[in-house]
Amino acid sequence: MREYFVEKVGLVLEGGGMRGVYTGGVLEYFQDHQLYFPYVVGVSAGACNGASYVSRQKGRNHQVTIDLVNHPNYISYKNFIRKKELFGMDFIFDEIPNKLVPFDYKTFWEVPQKFYIGTTDCHTGAPTYFEKSECSREGLSTVLKASSSIPLLAPIVSYNGKDLLDGGVSEPIPINKSIKDGNTKHVVILTRPQGYRKEKQRFSWLLHKPYRRYPKLIETMKMRHAMYNSSLQFIEEEEKKENVFVLRPSIPLKVGRIERDKDKLTELYQLGYNDARKQYSKLNKWLEQ
Repeated sequence: MREYFVEKVGLVLEGGGMRGVYTGGVLEYFQDHQLYFPYVVGVSAGACNGASYVSRQKGRNHQVTIDLVNHPNYISYKNFIRKKELFGMDFIFDEIPNKLVPFDYKTFWEVPQKFYIGTTDCHTGAPTYFEKSECSREGLSTVLKASSSIPLLAPIVSYNGKDLLDGGVSEPIPINKSIKDGNTKHVVILTRPQGYRKEKQRFSWLLHKPYRRYPKLIETMKMRHAMYNSSLQFIEEEEKKENVFVLRPSIPLKVGRIERDKDKLTELYQLGYNDARKQYSKLNKWLEQ
């Protein structure tokens, strides 16, 4: 089947830790229908899901985020005690793509898609993006690791002279990046249902000791709820204007950022697939406008 390649539309992928399996389900449906966009931007889990979408590896996101989730090196408190990381970052970003579920680097770089990975610069507290063409094989793994490094649950990642953390800290839904790069229409995949708003972090005092060298990062993290809610408000307004098409969980599911229950994760993945199927006709009409 020939690929359906949509021009001048940005695909925007939210993070959300293990809630990102919803995005994996949506992208699986897109791949089943050969639907690809010339521009993809993601943060954290969104970037990880987006990488397998760009490399054209159907089923890979399910393998990586669900089939392997109970591996002892994937998520464990032993990881946190030994390495100060709840997720086994070397396991996820080295052993999985290079040994257990090989990543198709050749296709990833050959396909004519722009792919941006969002991170947060610890010194400035601002979003920093890396396009796939800027990254070597090792660099790609490092940037994806940085984008997924949740504050307090993972170490800071150093890359190209920058200290980096989770891209979702500074720009949790990277639609502004898509707009700045010239896209006028955007397909946005969210990992929270309609009406969700983020509450203010109650434990911001915990940030001061581990990140005392990065006062601007602390400022950004303290305002994350406000930035997130502002982005949602903007997206909902643009959705009404038909500049944005949103896919979001149609029902609330109790899946946390560090969920390990395979049944719950599979259900959320299937929800993403089914929501995409139900919205596909409407999406096609929107794309043709």
